[in-house]
Amino acid sequence: MKKWIASLVIALLPAFALAANDPEQIVRGVSNDVLAILKQADKDPAKVREQVDARVSPLADYPRMTSLAVGKYWRQATPEQQQALTKEFRTMLVRTYMSALTIYKNAEVDVKGSRPGADQDEQTVRTEVSIPGQKPIPLDFYFEKLGGNWKVFDIAVDGISFTVNNRNQFGAVIRKDGIDGLIKTLSDRNAKLAGGGKQGG
Repeated sequence: MKKWIASLVIALLPAFALAANDPEQIVRGVSNDVLAILKQADKDPAKVREQVDARVSPLADYPRMTSLAVGKYWRQATPEQQQALTKEFRTMLVRTYMSALTIYKNAEVDVKGSRPGADQDEQTVRTEVSIPGQKPIPLDFYFEKLGGNWKVFDIAVDGISFTVNNRNQFGAVIRKDGIDGLIKTLSDRNAKLAGGGKQGG
């Protein structure tokens, strides 16, 4: 279930990057709009995917998210490898979310408040995702201010960081097959997700 909640997070990310003065306002102001888009998935899944994918690139700090997920090995990667890792990581997030679009038609996001981050340019917004018949799941969004805009650089589902959770798996792949091995693993996974999306849509 937590994997699907993480997928919902990716669905919400596109709206979180909209211009706003405060991360809490961003989350509160756009959650209903994004969930409304999700409810249209059955009517025209392709259109929903296009709408979200068109907004993805400026939404989150994907290089930072990827570096956090790769961990200590990030500095060992060449610029070209870092670029490839970021591209595949971003694609993985988007396609994972797309595969779960229809799961959360009746979800609600309740903003519980925010707290300062590690410095003045970081904030954490605390929310809960409620799905009928299930216990609400805590969901924290970690924001940073870049160039005057707030962007998400990490997410915690029920206290588990999305980037840290991936770091353990990524590290194991790198130790076995190197950085290029991780790039290939992510690329292969993305290809499977794309194939599954075509079959399901």
